[in-house]
Amino acid sequence: MFRCRPSNRLQALLFLIACFPFHVLAAITAQDDTGKTLALAKPAQRIVSLAPNITELLFAAGAGDRIVGTVDYSDYPQAARNIPRIGSFEQIDIERLIALKPDLVVLWADGGMERQLDTVRRLGISVFYGRAHRLADIPDSIERLGRLTATEPQAKKAAAGLREKLAELAARYRDRSPVTVFYQVWSKPLYTLNGAHIVSDVLRLCGGRNVFADLGAAAPVVSIESVLLADPEAMIAGAEPGHIGGLEMWKRYPQLRAVRRGNLFEMNSDLLSRAGPRLFDGASAVCERLDQARQHRVGR
Repeated sequence: MFRCRPSNRLQALLFLIACFPFHVLAAITAQDDTGKTLALAKPAQRIVSLAPNITELLFAAGAGDRIVGTVDYSDYPQAARNIPRIGSFEQIDIERLIALKPDLVVLWADGGMERQLDTVRRLGISVFYGRAHRLADIPDSIERLGRLTATEPQAKKAAAGLREKLAELAARYRDRSPVTVFYQVWSKPLYTLNGAHIVSDVLRLCGGRNVFADLGAAAPVVSIESVLLADPEAMIAGAEPGHIGGLEMWKRYPQLRAVRRGNLFEMNSDLLSRAGPRLFDGASAVCERLDQARQHRVGR
């Protein structure tokens, strides 16, 4: 029978593995949003957030006070504005990140930071990848982050509230007649989103149909001619100070149904472009705008 009494260095290592259960060495395990499993010896205390929506998710999970570094535009909630910046969503200062001594780095899976994060991984810092293609994925993400930070009660409460909002919107709008929609991200060049993007899930929830849902790229460039050919009933774009992606340009084409019926809807871009808790408020606003479009059908 093996006895837990090491006699040399090798046996000492075997002793640690055999005599102590794994949960002592890695007390917390959780899957990130891409399906990868993380194992932490203790709840994360020093977190670096590498996307504005990730910052919002961490605050919702009850771990906002654990964030020691983040990136530009992480400005919500108000407390997030005081967190030190280490770069942008596209480029970060690795040396500054390492100097913060994080025990967890959280980033958006499609942000393109893989090469920069090689150094982080070599240092043994745990990395959590966030990703959401559907509104229902967001409360799941909050609960996972709550597990890694031992803030599960608050995370579960926040997640439950979002699921309740989603159920209310689904019940209210599931029987509404379809509205074809062009979602404009930017005008120069003319960017939109395909059907796999979470914004398209918002449109579906509200009875909207993305006219470019079938395109392969997540954020494809389209032509003015293709939009005219699709002739959407409504157009939606994010609006912010200095934003050149607005819908004013389409008033040059009065033959478009969306123009003819007065269905050009510019909305708070932060409520639609960030896959975080506030996207549910954005979804509610989108549903209201599409109901306006339905009301504009009479006589037009």
